[in-house]
Amino acid sequence: MAKKVAVQASLAPDGKQLLKDNGFEVVELPDKKISTLLDKAADAYGILIGTAPFPNDTIEKMPNLKIIARNGVGYDNIDVPFMVQHGIYVTITPLANASTVAETTLAEIFDISKNVTNDSHEMREGNWNYKKDHKGFDLEGKTLGILGYGRIGKMVAKKVSGLGMNVIYNSPHAEDSEYGKAVNRDAIFTDSDIVTLHMPVLPSTKGSVGKREFEMMHSSSVLINLARGALINTDDLIDALKSGEIKAAALDVFDKEPLPMDSPLYQLDNVLLTPHIASNTVECMNRMAHDAASEIVKVLNGEQPQWAVQK
Repeated sequence: MAKKVAVQASLAPDGKQLLKDNGFEVVELPDKKISTLLDKAADAYGILIGTAPFPNDTIEKMPNLKIIARNGVGYDNIDVPFMVQHGIYVTITPLANASTVAETTLAEIFDISKNVTNDSHEMREGNWNYKKDHKGFDLEGKTLGILGYGRIGKMVAKKVSGLGMNVIYNSPHAEDSEYGKAVNRDAIFTDSDIVTLHMPVLPSTKGSVGKREFEMMHSSSVLINLARGALINTDDLIDALKSGEIKAAALDVFDKEPLPMDSPLYQLDNVLLTPHIASNTVECMNRMAHDAASEIVKVLNGEQPQWAVQK
């Protein structure tokens, strides 16, 4: 009998097809509820998941489980040490989305620097002259500070290299490169016109961008976050945006997703809000699904996965 692998019904087709081609029974889940997973695939050997929380006690009811494959790079929704302790691999797809997320970062930088979304919205409301009191700003000559210089951070630096911007970055053990200069963490906030976050959520980084950091930034500075909502103290950010301590923000990720409709962020016109779209392209979704599925194939065939989180 073919081994079962549980995936979201919305998973890009390349991932599903790879699993089927390798002889696995693919169980498509209509939603992200753990109760649905256990109802339809408690006997699954592998599961392919997104950012939804995966409670530790779930594995007590999944005796065959060998691998949890993340369709992406973040894994703060999974207790990795606990899974390792129980002999379950946790894998990610580090090569699939870096370029796409970097492109989306640039898209949000362009949008917020030129007021594209706000101007378009106001035009549709009949307010052609909104632009007169809401001018954008040039990127050439400005400083971009990148906090987190892994695959995505490096790709952002490379992609902005032709814009005439000064690029600085901070990350553990980062060194100067042809695309920018390594600086200390505080310099990212004190010296940047635009700060963009690209680090993982760790005990040391959770809520690490807050009141202190906003006080260091210029009143003309902008914060961009396409990494994880938990990196920012949201209350402090809202205060900084309301008071004019910083000029604006572009947020693609949030503490709670979907962002609740009663969030004060919706009331601020100096925030660009997008619904976690950083990797939302046809090509990227297929790459992530394929790479995540390939890890399941390896593990269930008795091989070592390529991108296991645990060492």
